[in-house]
Amino acid sequence: MIEIDGLKGGGQIFRTALTMSLCLNQPVRILNIRGARTKPGLLRQHLTCLRAAQKISNGKVTGDELGSQTVSFYPGKVLPGHYEFATGSAGSTTLVLQTVLIPLALAKGESQLTLSGGTHNGMAPSFDFIDQSFLPLLAKMGIETDVELSAWGFYPAGGGQWHVRIKPSLGWQPLVLNSTGALKRKQAVATSARLPSHVTERELHAVAKKCLWQRDELVGLQVPSSGPGNILSLRLEYEHLTEVIEVVGDRSLSAERVAGRAIVELNKYLKAQVPVGEHLADQLIVPMALGVGGSFRTSAPSKHLLTNIDVVKQFLPVSVQVNPLGEHDWLVEISDRSN
Repeated sequence: MIEIDGLKGGGQIFRTALTMSLCLNQPVRILNIRGARTKPGLLRQHLTCLRAAQKISNGKVTGDELGSQTVSFYPGKVLPGHYEFATGSAGSTTLVLQTVLIPLALAKGESQLTLSGGTHNGMAPSFDFIDQSFLPLLAKMGIETDVELSAWGFYPAGGGQWHVRIKPSLGWQPLVLNSTGALKRKQAVATSARLPSHVTERELHAVAKKCLWQRDELVGLQVPSSGPGNILSLRLEYEHLTEVIEVVGDRSLSAERVAGRAIVELNKYLKAQVPVGEHLADQLIVPMALGVGGSFRTSAPSKHLLTNIDVVKQFLPVSVQVNPLGEHDWLVEISDRSN
């Protein structure tokens, strides 16, 4: 039984521990879950991740209740199949997928998932980020998926739904991202549901004015949803990867402030001149550590990145080196455990 202390982190520690436990068939006890948060313990979306992990492996669990700060998880054999997971209201469905995706891909059979709840949330990667940025890199490492969004789900109403087909992995490949390669396309996508059309128009106008992007690089979408919502997504499609920078709208933020926040993050990414953005970096650690390693350049390591490295190293005797190449340029190297 491996024990993981979750006091200094959020739900990410909990989800990463579950994924590692499933892939390695290693029992784990997670203590002090979200202990430093205002509302510590498991929230609904964390509980959905736990029950999803239990379902795909027929595992045994103690502490599976809202507010629980200690969970013991004993995984069984992960079985591919057809699964449906609902977070309730607007809990993040993308975080549920990230918990079970790699274990199911390694289960030597095709799986199909239906995920219901939030698809475009403030404190989690959106469906667009997963689809455009994360999954293509996972495919380079040997895990292929097909995804389809059938309903948008914004906070607080939720009601979103999407479908995932996970193909059985044919073997791991190393991931090396030392440069972006040539820029193939850039695009600003402003999406709104149940809001006046001027919201997306103002967001795109701000991007065009401050970034000098052309009209054919600006896309406004009005989509159906159970409740109102808005997200601005700035996408840079390079030869080797796609960086997605996104800001979810809120009642307290004007359209111009939503765009302003996205533009600040865009300029920060461009200034660093590294391929892997801050939010993508920590998500690459788990598949690279479970696979055959590799390396990537990113900006100064975030708390999420360092936390994920720490959790992974408690499960695996893997070497993860994080070294500065410059003020905003860091090299992350993960060893190949098969050697």
